Amino acid sequence: MTDIQSRPQLTPLLSNETLARVERMRLCPNRRLTNRTRGEHAVGTGGASIDFSDYRDYVAGDDIRYVDWNIFARLQRPYLKLYAHEEELHVVVLLDASSSMVSEEKYERARQLAAAFSTMALLGTERLSLFAGSRDDDQPAMLQGASGRQATRLVFEFLEHLVPGGDSTIDATIASALRVHRGRGIAIVLSDFLTTSDMTRSFNRLNSAGLEILAVQILGPNEIEPDLTGDVRLVDCETGRTLDVSSARDLLDLYHEHRSAMQTHLSSQCRRRNGRFESVSSAETLESILFETLLRRGWIR
Repeated sequence: MTDIQSRPQLTPLLSNETLARVERMRLCPNRRLTNRTRGEHAVGTGGASIDFSDYRDYVAGDDIRYVDWNIFARLQRPYLKLYAHEEELHVVVLLDASSSMVSEEKYERARQLAAAFSTMALLGTERLSLFAGSRDDDQPAMLQGASGRQATRLVFEFLEHLVPGGDSTIDATIASALRVHRGRGIAIVLSDFLTTSDMTRSFNRLNSAGLEILAVQILGPNEIEPDLTGDVRLVDCETGRTLDVSSARDLLDLYHEHRSAMQTHLSSQCRRRNGRFESVSSAETLESILFETLLRRGWIR
């Protein structure tokens, strides 16, 4: 632990301790919507092919028959041999960068999750693409086709320099991404989902593109439990429109009912497409979200 703490921090998004743990973890898709080239997500016969492709770190649960024992003897660290017929998983991270994400550290938590998921994908020898909304719906910020451990620095720099703002919705980000992305695998959607859309069309498009949906809703504490009393004026941070409310208590009851219905709908839409949905608070630590909630739910291992 002392050794890890003494190293220079690679990114302000993840502490060295968290990054070291994330590097040992892998994404767990429900389906094998993958391409038959190379990668960690193999078909049932594992490394039976004689066409050697690459190495990757051993992860608990891997078949030890494919450990390269010569490398282990030299480095005292297990590496798994990969073969040409193993399957490459495309991991697409879709990040909501609209103005509504700025409040209560939602955007910061979303960037941290994006960095963690991206690291898992790259060290699992998967192919990674990231897309984030911008003020111009037709020109999202994007990083496409990254692969390998050496790409982690590029991914961290991309995420560190993203600036949120504007009214580009997560629907627009998904539409823009699908205009250029090719490849089957996983779509990780990080958003508060505070949009006028019910996401049905966007989820349909992701599913049709062969991408299994993993949707994480990130809400601020005041969005989960608003503290409103008396007469209030609500301001939409993206459109600037205002709404005067004279009975906050009645509004709160309607709000909680709507939020619960929205989460039930999003969860149902993901399940119907063999995907998954989770709602978290931005007040939770990244470590709690990753190593407790998502690990327990089987999203990662």
